[in-house]
Amino acid sequence: MTTKPDHPAQSISVIGFDSAWTDNPKAPGAVCSIRIDRGAATFKEPSLASFSEALAFIRDEQSNVDLCLVALDQPTIVPNMTSMRPVDRVAASVISWLGGGVQPANRSKVGMFDDDAPIWSFKTKLEATEDPELARAATHGLFLIEVFPALAIISLELAFFGRLKAPRYNPQRRKTFKLLDWHAVVEAVRIYGRRSNIVGLAKWLDDTEERERPTKSDQDKLDSAICAVVGYHWLLADRRASLMIGDLNAGYMITPVAPETLARLNSAAHARNVSCA
Repeated sequence: MTTKPDHPAQSISVIGFDSAWTDNPKAPGAVCSIRIDRGAATFKEPSLASFSEALAFIRDEQSNVDLCLVALDQPTIVPNMTSMRPVDRVAASVISWLGGGVQPANRSKVGMFDDDAPIWSFKTKLEATEDPELARAATHGLFLIEVFPALAIISLELAFFGRLKAPRYNPQRRKTFKLLDWHAVVEAVRIYGRRSNIVGLAKWLDDTEERERPTKSDQDKLDSAICAVVGYHWLLADRRASLMIGDLNAGYMITPVAPETLARLNSAAHARNVSCA
C-alpha cells in the first residue's frame, strides 16, 4: 500500500493526534506530524500532549504550510445521548470479529462527550473545517478528520485481518499484551513509511522498537503516528484506497482499506444501513 505525494496544495502538514479522550494531565495523549513540501515528506516524531499542547503544536504547523489536516483518534461528531453511534456499530462488528473491542461514544459519558468535555472546547478553538472530501481537493486551510488506529491497522498489515487476529499491543493491558504484536504493528507502520518515502518515520520506529518494555505512553505515540499515516493516506493515496464510514451528521471514521478488508467493512456498514464509500 503506497502513496504518491500528488496534491493540489504546495505544502501540507498532516497531524496525528491520539487525544486519550480525557484531558488527564497524568495520562496525556500524543501528537506528531508528517510535513509534505513539494512532494517530499518528513516525519516529526511524537511528543506527549494535552489538548492545549496539541492545539499549540497544530498552530505552529499550520503557520508553516498551505494546508493542514488533523487526524484525530477520538469521535468528533457525537449527537446521540446513549448507546453507540451508527459508525461505532460498524467498527464494533469488525473489531469484535478480530477479537477486540470498541469504546462506545455518546453524550452521557462525562468527561469524554458531555457538554463540558474537552473535545468540544478543543474543536471550538481549533476552528477547523470538518469535511474529509473537501480536504482532499483543498489548496489551503485547516481540516479535521476522525480516524481509528485499531481499524486502520488491519489494512496496513493483513496478518491482523482474521478471526481473533487483532494485535494485542497495549502495554497497559499486561495480561493480554504481546511483545510480538507490538513489533508487528511497528513493522507495519515502518513498511508504510519506507514505501511512501516519509523521511524519519522508519528511524523513529527503529528507536521505539528497541525498548524492551514499551509503556502506555509509547503506545500513545505509536497510535499518533498511525493517525498521521491515515491522514496522509487519505490525502495522497488513490481515493479507492480509503473509506469514509458514516456521515457528518451521525458521526464517521476515515480508514485505509485493502482489497482483502473491503468486503467485510462494506458488509458491516450495509447491514446497519450506514454509508460506506
